[in-house]
Amino acid sequence: MPAPQSPAVPLPLIFGPFDPSGASHLPIDAVICAGLGAHAGSVATAIHVQDTAGTETIQRLSPELIDDQARCLLEDMAIGALKIGPQYDPETISTLAQIAADYSSLPLVLQLCAPPPVPDLEDLDPEETIGALLELLVPQAHLVVVDAGLPEQWASQGLLSSARADDPIGALHEFGAPLVLCCNAALGTGLNGLVLHARDQAGRRWPWPAPRVRTGDAESLLATVLCCLLARGLDPDQAIPQAVAASSALLERHFHPGMGQRILLHAQP
Repeated sequence: MPAPQSPAVPLPLIFGPFDPSGASHLPIDAVICAGLGAHAGSVATAIHVQDTAGTETIQRLSPELIDDQARCLLEDMAIGALKIGPQYDPETISTLAQIAADYSSLPLVLQLCAPPPVPDLEDLDPEETIGALLELLVPQAHLVVVDAGLPEQWASQGLLSSARADDPIGALHEFGAPLVLCCNAALGTGLNGLVLHARDQAGRRWPWPAPRVRTGDAESLLATVLCCLLARGLDPDQAIPQAVAASSALLERHFHPGMGQRILLHAQP
């Protein structure tokens, strides 16, 4: 008898740090994807030592290990989309950029973050890391997810195009990002939300719950949901509104498991 066919399950591939508290990044991304009917492959790029209060140390993994693991999965499974979460050094970013270039047909969701202030990264120049993100990964991203204040901060530090210092989103477009989804953007007095910036188009806006959890966790959640939907074959115009609705509902569920901050609850009720 012929072997039964496997069901068509979306297969996103997530690159990011391992967060042992389960608040964000790996392995919680796999839980989010499973809740959306997808099966996530994971490539750890760093291992955190952290709790619900914050990150104490970060152990970066070797670029060779990252490359080997990614290509094993990409050559084995029909991966449908990529998500790259926080990255901490130019060498890792260069490795990920080469992988993304070799699989450029796959949509890439890039979550932009500033390197955290931990002792393990003191040997690195944060401006070099941010420069590598902007020059190597942003041009390959189909969609960038970022806190609205971060491009403004980078522009004030002279890390974006000096010609676009008063338009940091325009500078990200010039680096090559066609779509930039800003979280925690000001929509009005006392009201924050999401703003989608497309090159040469008016921005689209959505309300966004005021997070009672760490802001970065909410951005990571949104980027992961987007990656799942793109892996399902949706285009960004279809995926973004659906991701906003799904993520907003998930943000309403959180709990307080330790002595630090509240974290998102992804367990089924």
